[in-house]
Amino acid sequence: MALQKQHLMLLIFIVGLVVSFRPAQKTKLEGAWQLTEPSGNIVMLAIADNYLIQTTYEPARFISTRGGVLRQEGDQLKLMVEFDTQDSSRVGQTESYQLATTKGQLSLSSPAGNRVFKQLTELATPLTGLWRITGRANDAGQITTMQRGPRKTIKLLTGSRFQWVAINPQTKQFFGTGGGTYVLKSGIYTETIDFFSRDNSRVGRSLTFRAAIDADEWRHTGQSSTGGAVNEIWSREK
Repeated sequence: MALQKQHLMLLIFIVGLVVSFRPAQKTKLEGAWQLTEPSGNIVMLAIADNYLIQTTYEPARFISTRGGVLRQEGDQLKLMVEFDTQDSSRVGQTESYQLATTKGQLSLSSPAGNRVFKQLTELATPLTGLWRITGRANDAGQITTMQRGPRKTIKLLTGSRFQWVAINPQTKQFFGTGGGTYVLKSGIYTETIDFFSRDNSRVGRSLTFRAAIDADEWRHTGQSSTGGAVNEIWSREK
C-alpha cells in the first residue's frame, strides 16, 4: 500500500513538471484587426505566436508603430512592450488592457480610452507566426549565421498581413519597419507594401520572392525594393 502511494505521488510530481514546462497557449486573438480613425488613419493590429504589433499609417505615410510580447489572462490583455516609436520610455514596461470580443470585433480599453477593431477575413498560411532573421548570404553567396543578441529584426505574419521591425529592446532603439499584405502560393511569396518608415515612396510596390519553408526555417530569396539581392534565413522565434 505504501509503495502504491509512493508511485502515485511520483506520478503527480511528474505531471506537475510537464504542466509547468508546457509552452504558453496561443491567444485566440491571433490574426489581423483594423480600425479606421475619423482622420482616415488606419490602425492595424497583427497578432500571432503571442506577439502583437500595432501600426498607424495613412495611405501614403507611415505614422507610428509599437509592439511586444502578448499574454491573455481572462478578459485582460498584458503587453510587455519591446518597441514604441512614439514613446521609447514605455519599452520594458507591461501594459494592461481590458478586452472584449464579439463576432468579428475586438474592444481594447485602457485609461487612455477604448478602441474597437474589426477582424480581417483571412486563413493561416505556413508562414503565419513570428520569425527572426538568423542568416544572410554574403557577396559570395555563402550564408553567414547571425549571432543572437539584443538587437534583432523580426517579422510577424498573420494569414494576409506582414510586418518586419528592426529593434533593440535593451537600448530601447528602433531602426525601421515596413509592412502590408502578402500572398504565398506554390513557393512564391509576394508582398505589397502599405507602409515603410524609411521611405514613403515605396508604398504600393509589390515584391516577389521564392520561399522555401522547412519546419521552423524559412529561406527567403529574391530582390529587394532597391534592386539588391536578397538571400536570407528566417527562423521561428520561440
